[in-house]
Amino acid sequence: MRGCLLGGAIGDALGNPIEFRSLAAIRGAYGAAGITGPVPEGDGVVGRVTDDTQMTLFTAEGLIRARTNPGAVTGIVRNAYLRWLDTQNHPAPPPAADGWLCRQPWLYARRAPGNACLSGLQHAHIPDPHRPLDGTPGPVNSQSKGCGTVMRSAPFGLTGASATEAFELAAHCAQITHGHPTGYYAAGAFAAIVRHLLDGDSLEGSVLRALELLARFPGHEETTAALRAALALAAGGAPSPEKAETLGGGWIAEEALAIAVYAALAHPHPGSVADALLLSVNHSGDSDSTGSVCGNLLGALHGDAALPPYWLAQTEGRAVTAELADDLAYAFHGPTSPHGRRVFPAERYPAN
Repeated sequence: MRGCLLGGAIGDALGNPIEFRSLAAIRGAYGAAGITGPVPEGDGVVGRVTDDTQMTLFTAEGLIRARTNPGAVTGIVRNAYLRWLDTQNHPAPPPAADGWLCRQPWLYARRAPGNACLSGLQHAHIPDPHRPLDGTPGPVNSQSKGCGTVMRSAPFGLTGASATEAFELAAHCAQITHGHPTGYYAAGAFAAIVRHLLDGDSLEGSVLRALELLARFPGHEETTAALRAALALAAGGAPSPEKAETLGGGWIAEEALAIAVYAALAHPHPGSVADALLLSVNHSGDSDSTGSVCGNLLGALHGDAALPPYWLAQTEGRAVTAELADDLAYAFHGPTSPHGRRVFPAERYPAN
């Protein structure tokens, strides 16, 4: 679990300084290979994460809080996103901050949050986790399939849920802010891939299993096509940023997932994590989001020991990210009481 969350943070921070730049501009600034490691932002700071990591952490926190009340999980995850929204609107934690995570001062920084995430949380929509996913648009931002659904959804695959359960819960929670079916199916597919990786499957096998799962749901075609394109591209010879750009820019959900999957498949071995992350960010598009999703996949596949240690050492919030990953593991996979209930310090994560 540490690998997944820390890998996502590394990829997010790696891509952050070059988001919005064209591939030509990246190469003009850093050389023909683009960036070859973490680079500073304009103010000289290296390793800042963005809203991608912020929202991923609050997803994990919401799932921990919902562990004893699974019937209310979508509402509890929405409350977690509202706590994230507070970090975007206030300069520091309030005196009576609700829980451990939102007391972290470094989270109170606005890092280009997605418009659909911001506007979607203004609606009081709590998706019904038992409602069948039928491919109809959700009521909030019904035409939006921005990558904000995918970049925050790795934690759904880290609980004790099956791949199908992870898929469905991630898809329902995506509809808190994004109503387009491709937006929520891409989030679900990502969560399912993470679950399969943790179960010991290969990356290619995990993607193929997610495709089988997607096929059960009406309206899956855009997400399915994007993942199939990523698989075909990875099998088609030497990787390159130009090839990655044929999958899109990563601004929308299925493209962000496809670019991340392609980069991870192109460099699948534990010793090539850095190469995969660099491929996932050196393109003309949403580099921090594609880097974040790729890092989540690589960390889930290989574990935290395979992550580039120097890059990790420079990544903002790494200690909190690791601690939250450990809490998530403890909440869903840790020791139980004689009555079968997970033993966990509830004061860190109030049940709401």
